[in-house]
Amino acid sequence: MTQQLAAFKQVGISFDGRTLLDQIDMTINEGEIVTLIGPNGSGKSTLIRILLGLQAPTIGQIERHPSLRIGYMPQKLHIDPTLPLTVKHFLALVRGVDKKQILPTLEKLGIAHLLQSQVQVLSGGETQRVLLARALLNRPNLLVLDEPVQGVDVNGQVELYNLIESIRNELNCGVLMVSHDLHLVMAKTDTVVCINQHVCCSGTPQHVTGHPAYQALFGVPGADESIAIYAHQHDHVHDDHGDILSTQDDAHRHCHH
Repeated sequence: MTQQLAAFKQVGISFDGRTLLDQIDMTINEGEIVTLIGPNGSGKSTLIRILLGLQAPTIGQIERHPSLRIGYMPQKLHIDPTLPLTVKHFLALVRGVDKKQILPTLEKLGIAHLLQSQVQVLSGGETQRVLLARALLNRPNLLVLDEPVQGVDVNGQVELYNLIESIRNELNCGVLMVSHDLHLVMAKTDTVVCINQHVCCSGTPQHVTGHPAYQALFGVPGADESIAIYAHQHDHVHDDHGDILSTQDDAHRHCHH
C-alpha cells in the first residue's frame, strides 16, 4: 500500500495582514512526483519552508509520516569564492553523512570524476548534480527539489529530469519539485499543482509536442519524452487583487496575470 508522506490540510499563513497562503490542500505520496508551479510571489517558497519545518502555518496543519526523511536541494549554492572547497569536502559537511556513500552517490549521478574538483568552478549542470547528491546522502524518502534545472541548458535539463525520474523509480521516494516556470514541467510528473496564494488548479501534465513554443524550447532529441508544456485547466480566474471572479466561463484563462 502506498504511504502518504506529507499532507497539507487547509494550510494558511499570514504576515503583517498579508495573506501568503490560503487554504492549501496538497498531498505527496511515496513513489509520486508532484510539481509545484506558480508566478513570483505565489507562495511556493513559503510552502516549502512549512514542509521543511522552518515556518509554522497560521492556520491549518501539515501531517508528516513518522518515518519521513527529507532530502532538500536548494535553488543555488552560496559559497565564498575565496574558500577552497572540493566536492568531497562539501558533501562530507552533510550532517550524519556516511562518508563511504559519497563516491557511490556521485557515481549514481554520473559525476564521480568531480570528487576532487573545486565547487566554485563547476558548471551549472555539475553544480545541480552535486546539490542533488547532497540531498540523496540523507537517504530520503521525500526529495524536495527547488528549481532543480536552474542555470542548466536545455540538454542538461532533459538529462536532469530523466535522472530525477530514475532516482524516484529506484528509491520509490516521493518527489516535490518546485518550478518558477509556469509552462515547463516533467512529462512524467504524476501531479502538477499550480498555486497563487491558494491552489489554482492541479492535475496531470499534458504533452503539447506540436505547439510552436514547445518546438522552439525543446527541439532536441528525446525532449518530448522528458519535458512537457502543462496546459492549465482552471475552473476560475482572479482579479488584480488575486480574488476569485468566476467558476466556469473563464476556465481557459490562467490564474495569474
